[in-house]
Amino acid sequence: MNIAMFTDSYLPRMNGIAISVYSYALELTKIGHKVCVVCLEYSEKQQKFFFWDQKKEDLKTPFKVLRIPSTRLIWSKDERLGRLDKWNFLKKEMDKFKPNIVHINTELVAGYFGVVYALHRHIPYVFTFHTLWEDCLSNYASFLSEKSSKKIGRCVSKFYLKRSSAIIAPTECVADIIRRYGIEKNVEILPASVSSGFFKYSFSKDLQIRSQLFPHNSSLIGKKIILFVGRISKEKNLCFLLDVLEKVLQKSPMTALMFVGSGPYLDELKKIVRERNLSKSVIFTGHSAHQDLIYYYKYSTVFVFPSLTDTQGTVTVEAMSTGLPVVAIGQMGTLDIMRGDNGGFMVNNNVQEFAGRVVSLLNDPNLRRKKADEAIEWAKQWSIENLAPKLVECYCRALDTGCKNLFGNSSKFRKNASK
Repeated sequence: MNIAMFTDSYLPRMNGIAISVYSYALELTKIGHKVCVVCLEYSEKQQKFFFWDQKKEDLKTPFKVLRIPSTRLIWSKDERLGRLDKWNFLKKEMDKFKPNIVHINTELVAGYFGVVYALHRHIPYVFTFHTLWEDCLSNYASFLSEKSSKKIGRCVSKFYLKRSSAIIAPTECVADIIRRYGIEKNVEILPASVSSGFFKYSFSKDLQIRSQLFPHNSSLIGKKIILFVGRISKEKNLCFLLDVLEKVLQKSPMTALMFVGSGPYLDELKKIVRERNLSKSVIFTGHSAHQDLIYYYKYSTVFVFPSLTDTQGTVTVEAMSTGLPVVAIGQMGTLDIMRGDNGGFMVNNNVQEFAGRVVSLLNDPNLRRKKADEAIEWAKQWSIENLAPKLVECYCRALDTGCKNLFGNSSKFRKNASK
């Protein structure tokens, strides 16, 4: 079938949604479907920052990538917003592609265009509820009261949920939230996947990254590294990790905390680190290409994930797949990924407890080896090869649902579209 995947978050931006869309698009193409990823165009300045030749890299993919011209958001130097005046451009390109199914992954302009196109052309659309806007919107629109931001966030999500032919939630916890919104449709549980193709080790690349990382960060030499990978944004609860680090240093002084990633909170977080006199124990690498993350995972001893709002926590699975034990707060996506102390330790939102688990992994080699082996095995269930066929099944059910509403018996249409 022809599948159009709409997302406001895509490469070279690095987050769970971008990686999930890329991984599924790649695997769906491998198993015989035709895919078009509709995403945003980035400025030349951003492309240089991400070490990314947008046109060249898009041409390398076995699936089509359609970029919507975009503009910078006023409140964020690295966020982009699709231009609303490009609707006719989008519609013409989609009419050429002729999608059988539309898959919406985000709720900004690209996502909105996807919904409008699907409704306009009477095509069923699947919506994956990645982002809990009722909790996140206040970080982007601080001028709103907490009550207003929650209400608006819920309304945005419900707009997409109510009109969809099928709904996907990455975790059971997120599915419960959808039901709490009063949405009575069936919710498919399909977690974000991890593509093994991203993590190909290269000895020469390893040497290159080491030569860039360690000489420029002498405070890392001889220390065990606690690693966080992800977008540096306020909703990630990153100051919590500074509290944890202070506790860890009391028991394991030869330890450093490394943040890999960029985002709107980066400058403020650096300032907080300086104010708390932690500069000698905290390293910021900035943005890293996703395929290079394997080296940072390999250099580290413990992966930490303090987020209370992430619906997926894909980086947690990535870290485990490389044999890096995880300590994470048992909220939202982490609950469904770890399901207890699998591949590390799932803890409460408590600095003392979190720090204690980190120290035990730092100071007990036998425990660390046990959790490393456990992590590798546990992560296998998120392989793209296992999850992509389930996504196709979801598309087929959406085709049945959507086409029955339009044409009655849809079995013939479904059979043709599935080819």
